[in-house]
Amino acid sequence: MPDPNLPETSGTPDPDATTAAWPQALSVWATAQSTGPVQRRGRYVPQSVKHPARMLPAIAAHAVHAYTQPGDLVFDPMCGIGTTLVEAIHAGRDGLGVEYESRWSDIADANIAHAHRHGATGRGSVIRGDATRLTALVPAALTGQVALVVTSPPYGPTVHGLVRPGADGVAKFDNRYGEDKGNLAYRSSLAGLVDGFTDILRGCHTLLRPGGMVVVTARPWRKRGELVDLPSAVLAAGTAAGFVPLERCVALLAAVRDGHLVARPSFFQLQQVRKARAGGVPMHLIAHEDVLVLGKPTHSATDQPTSRDGPGRTDDSPRHRHRSAGEEV
Repeated sequence: MPDPNLPETSGTPDPDATTAAWPQALSVWATAQSTGPVQRRGRYVPQSVKHPARMLPAIAAHAVHAYTQPGDLVFDPMCGIGTTLVEAIHAGRDGLGVEYESRWSDIADANIAHAHRHGATGRGSVIRGDATRLTALVPAALTGQVALVVTSPPYGPTVHGLVRPGADGVAKFDNRYGEDKGNLAYRSSLAGLVDGFTDILRGCHTLLRPGGMVVVTARPWRKRGELVDLPSAVLAAGTAAGFVPLERCVALLAAVRDGHLVARPSFFQLQQVRKARAGGVPMHLIAHEDVLVLGKPTHSATDQPTSRDGPGRTDDSPRHRHRSAGEEV
């Protein structure tokens, strides 16, 4: 995880800038050198573990340090337990989040207060509400003020959660976002999920300042054996909302040790891969999440985007296409 005390090495990239203005950083983020529980220990309140799909703190911290400067405003429209906000305020940025489920927004509030007790200097707050209606939720004074959006779409109403061994086998718990069917996670199809996420990104477009960035983490999954390509769907949602694709990076979910990856699978991930391989399907453990970086143009939506690789190259080019072997949900 980046050290908040180190000097800043880059600011918010300008989608219309030349190569020299881009942060010189790797497209592979080493964000799992320690496990999620270790990253959160002492930094987050214990109740945080109950959320079924927590972003690794190192992913949020990397994005905040790479694409913002101290004092900037960082926004997460689906903030859950507030990981993006906590990492932003520890880094001297301000953090604002929206969360649909009051259970998670209460924990996010507790995490922000906990961060302040441990020296975080940025301001943080959470708004309860439906992120598909951002412009009705967020004060109009913040229009055009956000430097960076960091978020991740839901993968459906249930995810792996936690497991507890018992007399009748392994029991799953803390594996649901909530019970309210108005939650985006309950959209019945990928198309419905993408429509809702597009609405959220349109609201983010209004809040972002010109040249502001959106960082979305996503990964494919398998449903009844078929690969669901969520990262590509996120890119489509972003372009529909008026953003330009700038980078496609990898956030490792595995540690790097002596030049090798050390996987950190959940119980269910490991179980699914073993079952698939026993059935002759060459499935692999998840080792990374796609990180899709989108930009709000500084001028018009028709301007030609530039990336750190130079004018004319966008990061959806073949060199930046990363694909992980998906898992069943």
